[in-house]
Amino acid sequence: MTTSDSVLSDQRPASLPSVASVVAELEAEVVAFRRDLHRHPELSYEEYRTTDRIMELLTGYGLSPVRMESTGAYVDIGEGPVVLALRADIDALPLEEETGLPYVSVNDGVTHACGHDMHTAVMAGAALVIGRILRGATPDPALRAAGERARGSVRVIFQPAEERLPGGSLSVLRQGILDGVPRILAAHCDPAVDVGSIGTRIGAITSAADTIRITLTGRGGHTSRPHLTEDMVFALSQIAVNVPAVLSRRIDVRSAVSVVWGQIAAGSAPNAIDNTGYLAGTMRCLDADVWEEAGELLDEVVTQVAAPYGVQVQLEHVRGVPPVHNTDAETALIETAARRELGARAIQLTPQSMGGEDFAWMTQRVPGSMLRLGTRTPGGPVYDLHRGDFTPDERAIGVGMRVFAAAALQALVGEEGH
Repeated sequence: MTTSDSVLSDQRPASLPSVASVVAELEAEVVAFRRDLHRHPELSYEEYRTTDRIMELLTGYGLSPVRMESTGAYVDIGEGPVVLALRADIDALPLEEETGLPYVSVNDGVTHACGHDMHTAVMAGAALVIGRILRGATPDPALRAAGERARGSVRVIFQPAEERLPGGSLSVLRQGILDGVPRILAAHCDPAVDVGSIGTRIGAITSAADTIRITLTGRGGHTSRPHLTEDMVFALSQIAVNVPAVLSRRIDVRSAVSVVWGQIAAGSAPNAIDNTGYLAGTMRCLDADVWEEAGELLDEVVTQVAAPYGVQVQLEHVRGVPPVHNTDAETALIETAARRELGARAIQLTPQSMGGEDFAWMTQRVPGSMLRLGTRTPGGPVYDLHRGDFTPDERAIGVGMRVFAAAALQALVGEEGH
């Protein structure tokens, strides 16, 4: 069944029982765990305390997590070959928090403004739910019976450094943590979707994303004699305006190549032309093949636009991530679980985002799917990602726990989505 089909009926598959009762037993502790992570955010590859807390929570419930190199961890739940992996990212952003929450970040200039603390809590909670079902530690006889039918194991991966291009998922691959894993699922908070709902999509759900840094050098001088200088500010402004424009005419417009600048700097006085200038931003693209083409073209375009102004150009083009590609079967697995736990009306067709996600490296290796987890309080404001006031509705944690634990149980008993 496709995503568009899945919203036509509110019928819930009945072959497996809901995991809601087990989630309800654990949810308060998992929310408290999330608040602790939120209060102590850590930047990419610095997530030492975060990793310790993940290890402590999982170990406390009888699981045996394994620490990755430096930061990050993973845990296998069950016995036998891995049938499914779940992935969370654990790092925070270099932003000042502006939420005013009781558990506001105590680390100045660092906050979980992208919701990675939510992702970590969801997947840690799902791990606890799966572990409890497989041990038969639930009063629900239907869930105990489902646990007895389970074959294989589920691997839950807590990945560092998603926010640092080209992404910490590459270190997960390098360490062999995805070797032998047949499929993988992940989530990303979506502040435009109400809590209680999820967004799914077959095909590309995110975009390719690169970082661009341009440094210009040349003769400075007085603003009264720009002809005796390489006019740094004017050159920067032409690059800022014309590079995106030229790329839009050299590349198929259907691929939606987008160059947007986030930093521009030159000079320190209104009547002086500096001898250096700096420009930085991102290049994003909906299509993986065109992403390669745009990368090859960027150097040529920047050089040509800057040439008339006599400046020296140093371009640093940091290749980022390709789009996350959601496969049919793995998206169906998510949707079947969500229909069972939430009802079909909770599933929305989500548009492709221009944001980048390093989960893409994993979906290039194995079939996978990423869902959008609704975090907006119904009727409330939209707190956008990567802003200091990002405030997700914590009820989304229980929603995510239910969907991913249910998907894992389906995989373990061999019931696939249709």
